[in-house]
Amino acid sequence: MKNILITGGAGFIGSHVVRLFVNKYPDYHIVNLDKLTYAGNLANLKDIEDRPNYTFVKADICDFDKIQEVFAQYHIDGVIHLAAESHVDRSIKDPFTFARTNVLGTLSLLQAAKQYWNGEWEDKRFYHISTDEVYGALELTHPQGIEPPFTTTASSSEHHLAYGKDFFYEDTKYNPHSPYSASKASSDHFVRAFHDTYGMPTIVTNCSNNYGPYQFPEKLIPLFINNIRHGKPLPVYGKGENVRDWLYVVDHARAIDLIFHKGKIAETYNIGGFNEWKNIDLIKVLIKTVDRLLGNPEGTSDHLITYVTDRAGHDLRYAIDSTKLKNELGWEPSLQFEEGIEKTVRWYLDNQAWMDNITSGEYEKYYEEMYKGR
Repeated sequence: MKNILITGGAGFIGSHVVRLFVNKYPDYHIVNLDKLTYAGNLANLKDIEDRPNYTFVKADICDFDKIQEVFAQYHIDGVIHLAAESHVDRSIKDPFTFARTNVLGTLSLLQAAKQYWNGEWEDKRFYHISTDEVYGALELTHPQGIEPPFTTTASSSEHHLAYGKDFFYEDTKYNPHSPYSASKASSDHFVRAFHDTYGMPTIVTNCSNNYGPYQFPEKLIPLFINNIRHGKPLPVYGKGENVRDWLYVVDHARAIDLIFHKGKIAETYNIGGFNEWKNIDLIKVLIKTVDRLLGNPEGTSDHLITYVTDRAGHDLRYAIDSTKLKNELGWEPSLQFEEGIEKTVRWYLDNQAWMDNITSGEYEKYYEEMYKGR
């Protein structure tokens, strides 16, 4: 039996990874370690919480003594490290929390793994999930002469090439612009340093924007779905010109599974959707989809778009090139964006109780009471 520690497993991406591993590998013991901050919610994992190969541990990755205990108690063979503070706006207001969790928390995990494995690296793996934001920003151009937005029949390759000729590659120089991306860049360097210094078997992946079920509703897509549902304003930074590459979260979980098992030690892999959208074009697709599924006439919610002052240091364009991952391991996204958005909107509309519990803050009160004194 393999004993896999997944950090941040009650969060958005982490819960999808935990679910995939628990269901796909019944002979693995999956240990989900999460601090249950505002972004962690065990309701994300109700469907697998009673599985015999699953254990939840409430802990802070910065608590080195506790992390050491977890490694020893559960005989951890591998780590999939997703736990992180990840919201750029929050990092601008409180950079210390991001440095603590993303840098010192990662270092705590690395040191605990080094001490427990004690140089016996065979069949061990420390897999660190990072972000495309560490690379900085790309120029926004239209090299093919294609002017977005596209029709719903546009291919992923058209989306990938229409906003610029440059992309983030695995060897792109780091150039972070926000406290969030700076903290993630630092954590990436620590992971690679533990391989170079101690020989620890590490892998790093840098991923584009994820979307899908169970995402905390401070992020654009679930926030706007909920706001459209309630007729609330849709705050758009600047003119909505910023471009992001979007990946359906289940496809990201598939990539993590593949890389954890078959990726090369000390390598970096970029994971992207080949699917770039300007924020304003994405928002228009969201409005159209939500209105249709709610039975509203087309255009009902267009007036909710509200332009607000741009975010400080707001990078104009991110674009991941996943060619290495496709060529070496055979991974590529399974969904076109419109199909993924349709599934995502339907999920949030069908799970309004989950959304209402999050936005009310009741889930946080519940966990505070449950784990009081522990």
